[in-house]
Amino acid sequence: MKIDLLTLKLFIRVVDEGTISRAAELENIAAAAVSRRLSELEDKLDLILLNRTNRGVTPTPAGLELLYRGRAILNSVQAVEHQLSDFGKGQRGSVTLAANPTAITQFLAPLLADFTGKYPNIQLHLEEKNSLSITRALAAGKLDIGIFTQIPYQDDIEVAHFRKDTLIVLVPAGHPLAKHDRVSFRDTLGYSHITLTAGTQLNYQLINAARAESTNVRIDIETSGYDAMCLLINANMGIGILPEGCVDLYRVPDTVTVRLDEEWAERKILIGARRIRDLSPSARQVFDFLSENNDSIL
Repeated sequence: MKIDLLTLKLFIRVVDEGTISRAAELENIAAAAVSRRLSELEDKLDLILLNRTNRGVTPTPAGLELLYRGRAILNSVQAVEHQLSDFGKGQRGSVTLAANPTAITQFLAPLLADFTGKYPNIQLHLEEKNSLSITRALAAGKLDIGIFTQIPYQDDIEVAHFRKDTLIVLVPAGHPLAKHDRVSFRDTLGYSHITLTAGTQLNYQLINAARAESTNVRIDIETSGYDAMCLLINANMGIGILPEGCVDLYRVPDTVTVRLDEEWAERKILIGARRIRDLSPSARQVFDFLSENNDSIL
C-alpha cells in the first residue's frame, strides 16, 4: 500500500480547513477530485479517516494519527528538497582539499575561515600533503582540489594561479652568511642544510639547484614542517632555505634572514583539480573562491 504525497497534502489541507470545498479552492483543484482521492486513501488503508457532516469534516482517531505523521513526512520531504537545492547551488556539500605546507602556513587559514563563514553548510576536509603527492592524488581522483607549489609533473590535471612566494636563506645569528644582505645558492653549499622531507617541492628545488651547479647540497636534517626547520636553525643546527612568509610567521629570535639571489627563489603556487568542469557544485564553489582570491588582487 502506497500513499502519494499529493494525497497526503490534500488530506492535511482538508483537516486544517474543515471543509473539502475550501481545501480544494486553496489547492486549485476540483472538490470532486479531492473527495475522490480521500475516499481512495481510506479504501487503501481500510480505515475511516474523516467524519463527514453537513457542516464539514473532522478527523477520526485514525485521521488524527495520519495528520500528525503526515505533517512530519511532508516537513521531512521539504527539508530534503531544500538541502538538495542547496547542493545544486553549491551551498551545501563536502569537499576534500589538500595543500602543501607552504600554502597552509602562509595563506590558507584566513581564506578558509572567510569561506566557511560565507558557506557554513559546505564541509571542508583539509589534508596536508607534499606537492608531488597532491598532483598524483588529483590525477587519481582521490581529491577534489589541491594547492601545491609548481613542480614538473606528468599528471593529467588542470590548474590555475593561486599565489607567489619568495624563498630566503635563514641562518643562525653569528653565522658567516649572516653579515650578507644577499647570497647565491652556491654561497650556501659549504654549510649544512635543514630542509623539508623528500617529495616536497623545496627538497626537489635544492637538489635540482645543486645539480645545476654540478655539485651536491649537504642535507643533514629533513623535517615535515617549516616550524621545525625554524626551531632547528634557531638552535644553530644548520641553515635553511624556506619561504619568507614562514619566517615572518614564526619570528625565530636568534636568526638572520638573507636574500637568496636566484631566479628560482620566486615560486608559483597553483590550485588544481582533475577536471575543473567536472567538480561538484560545492567543490566548484571552493575552487572559484580560492582562485579568485589570488595575489593578483592583493
